[in-house]
Amino acid sequence: MKRPPAVARRKTVKNRVHLDLQPQDRTRDEEVERLLSLGAVMQGDHRKADGSGWVTLHDPEGNEFCVERSAAERAKG
Repeated sequence: MKRPPAVARRKTVKNRVHLDLQPQDRTRDEEVERLLSLGAVMQGDHRKADGSGWVTLHDPEGNEFCVERSAAERAKG
């Protein structure tokens, strides 16, 4: 599968909609890898050593979204 080109332009206006995704059937890290394989581009990695944090991605059209920890990961602490 051919990957779309990376988003080259910087964001100039605030997003009208910003999604925060919380995976239900996999971990945050597994979901990030899945999304990257589908063409998303990592914009910022805010994961911390204790397992907390999130990852900010852009879809192939440049829309920004975040992936948080799953409910199961949050319950573990």
